[in-house]
Amino acid sequence: MKNLSRNLLIAATIIVAGFLVYTFRSIVSYVLIAWVLSMIGQPLTRFFQRRLRIGKWTAGPITGAVLTILCFFIVLISLILVFVPMFIQQAGNLATVDYSAIARTIEEPIRHFQEWLNSRGIFFDAKAPEEWLKNMFASTFDPTRIGAIISAVFSAASGLIVDISCIVFITFFFLKEQGLFVNFITVLVPAKYESKILEAVDIISRLLTRYFAGMLLQMFVITIYVSLLLTILGVKNALLIGFFAALMNVIPYLGPFIGGALGIIITITSNVDLDFYSQLLPLLIKVALVFATVQMLDNYFLSPYIFSSSVLAHPLEIFLVILMGAQISGIAGMILAIPVYTVLRVIAKEFLNQFRVVQALTDKMEEEGY
Repeated sequence: MKNLSRNLLIAATIIVAGFLVYTFRSIVSYVLIAWVLSMIGQPLTRFFQRRLRIGKWTAGPITGAVLTILCFFIVLISLILVFVPMFIQQAGNLATVDYSAIARTIEEPIRHFQEWLNSRGIFFDAKAPEEWLKNMFASTFDPTRIGAIISAVFSAASGLIVDISCIVFITFFFLKEQGLFVNFITVLVPAKYESKILEAVDIISRLLTRYFAGMLLQMFVITIYVSLLLTILGVKNALLIGFFAALMNVIPYLGPFIGGALGIIITITSNVDLDFYSQLLPLLIKVALVFATVQMLDNYFLSPYIFSSSVLAHPLEIFLVILMGAQISGIAGMILAIPVYTVLRVIAKEFLNQFRVVQALTDKMEEEGY
């Protein structure tokens, strides 16, 4: 009865906590993002505090936190300065797209494909390429929608400024007082569970730090790998395609395919004046081959390290968790599935370790001393 009452109390606490998290999800997201940034920035903050000296003056927690946040902004602004002009250029290419030129580029292969289908008894009434392209792009670049688009952009920008301000403010205090988040969590639970909470938060911090560091390394490696290969192969906008590939690769398993599709689209829109068979098709084959090697690199080297080794879970277990995340919340669920699952596993290990299923799911963590 005592164990039953304890388990019921824990279950009720989790349900109430879940309700509160859902109700104040915006604030919770600010805190969690700030916590992640503080975990990424803590080594940098400690570095500034240890190494930054001017005469007798040494950097304290405030200076270290401020300089770390400035480093975050420098990285963000650098990415904007490098990639936004490329985005604008590609948007300009699409906005002023020459439907006739693209139609001429793809008309012959489409006709050959249609003839191949007809030879096998498959007939369909296909629209002319130019008409199909006009219908596809007309709604996106309709001049009557420009005012609404500008209004939406300004509205989103104002909301984003508020979000960034809140996250920066919270991140500053998490960096300045590195135990602040842990102290905040411990005051929400009874005193007798404080030691377990402290241990759980410490394990979660270490596992997620490894995970997010691995994600950053993965993005860097893929950006450099794709950019260099495409540049060597003579593909335009190689850096932009590489950045898109790395950014989309954040989506587990599905990301490389989305990145490959975007790479092919960018290649087509950047080379609409080329002859399809003699010039454009070889370029597209090069892009496809590069993304095929990226897929192998990610599947056999990067993902096993990040998704399995960093959070100490079996690859099949990770795969099923990502599928469940996709079922619950689509692409966002796939991205958040592993961090959320890591948190739930650690909590289960600390409070529900008497159940065999929890022991089976956390045995690798036990082996690694977590």
